[in-house]
Amino acid sequence: MAKYEHDTIVPDAGSLLTKKDQVANMFDNIAFRYDFLNRFLSAGIDIQWRKKAIRELKNLKPQMILDVATGTADVAILTQKILKPKQIIGIDISDGMLNIGRDKLAKLSLQNSIELRNGDSETINFANNTFDAITVAFGVRNFENLQKGLAEMLRVLKPGGKLVVLEFSKPKQFGFKAFYNLYMNTIAPNIGQIFSKNKKAYAYLNESVQAFPEREQFITIMNEVGYTNTYFKPLSLGICCVYCGTKD
Repeated sequence: MAKYEHDTIVPDAGSLLTKKDQVANMFDNIAFRYDFLNRFLSAGIDIQWRKKAIRELKNLKPQMILDVATGTADVAILTQKILKPKQIIGIDISDGMLNIGRDKLAKLSLQNSIELRNGDSETINFANNTFDAITVAFGVRNFENLQKGLAEMLRVLKPGGKLVVLEFSKPKQFGFKAFYNLYMNTIAPNIGQIFSKNKKAYAYLNESVQAFPEREQFITIMNEVGYTNTYFKPLSLGICCVYCGTKD
């Protein structure tokens, strides 16, 4: 499997742990503030980004959906509300995030339609051709091996099934790009430190975004893995993009 620059970006360069273990520990540590900081740092726009990504599946009408890097289950919950599939399985490597997600499901009485499991995107514990659709929101940057994770998701998709990825990207407009870089380099890490006591997590956010193979590069990787009918849509002046691909 090919390796990309972003695969080597880790929360703590001085740690001897693998990227996967570092990411799991990082999210365990910030789980209690994760939802709040998502809303605060994006001024609530992240909810609209998630809804737009989910609506890329509307015509498919999927009944069995896998949400990879589900975190606190935001996308899984929105997917249930918008698409109303029979079953959603959410997997994540952080038990801290999953526990908060399970509390949210219990409050919403969604335990019967959404199931959360500890699971790794690079070794998905399901048979070939299981899911009608797969979603990943702000998770592929954290894969230890991007190509392997994409290949695993393709394996468990049914023929005709669709992958929808929502991920941060870098805006291109000159003036907005300068503000964005200031925000990601300085403001977000400092806010992250104030509220979650973990500045490294939000510094890692910026470093991983900067190194991520975005837009056409990511589509090229999806094509190389075997996805077809691939495309992407920039959102909010290019702060993030929705990427889609189908399994033949």
